[in-house]
Amino acid sequence: MTIVYLAFGTIFGFVLSRSGATDYNYIQRMFLFDSFQLYGIIGTAVVLTAPGLWLIKRYGRTAAGRPITIDRKPMHRGTFTGGVLFGIGWSITGMCPGPILVNIGEGKLYAFAALAGALTGAALFGVLHPRLVRPFKLAA
Repeated sequence: MTIVYLAFGTIFGFVLSRSGATDYNYIQRMFLFDSFQLYGIIGTAVVLTAPGLWLIKRYGRTAAGRPITIDRKPMHRGTFTGGVLFGIGWSITGMCPGPILVNIGEGKLYAFAALAGALTGAALFGVLHPRLVRPFKLAA
C-alpha cells in the first residue's frame, strides 16, 4: 500500500504544482484578492470532495467489512485560534503543509524553513497541549 500512497501523493503534488497552488506569488495574490484562481481551485476541490465523502459515509466499508464512520470534530476556542495561526503561517510562507513538500520537491530551498516552522509548531503544540486543554476547552 505504501507504493500506492506514494503514487497518489506524487500525482497530487504534481497537480498542486501545475495549478499554481504552490507558487508564492499566486498565494499572495489570492490573499490580497488580486487573483481568484486559487479560490477556484479550492472551490473545485470542495465540490469534488463533498459527494465523495458522502458516498464513503453512506456506502464505505473497511477491508474487514465494517462500515466507515467519519465523526465530526467538535468546535471550540482552539479551532478558531488554530485556524488563525494556520492562516497567518500560510499567508507569510505561501505554503500550507502539503505544498511545503511539493515546494521542497520543486527544489525551492526556502521551503525547508517553512517545514522547520511547521514541525516546530507541531512539536510545541504537543508539549503545550496539556496546559492548553483547560483555557481553550480542548479535548483531553
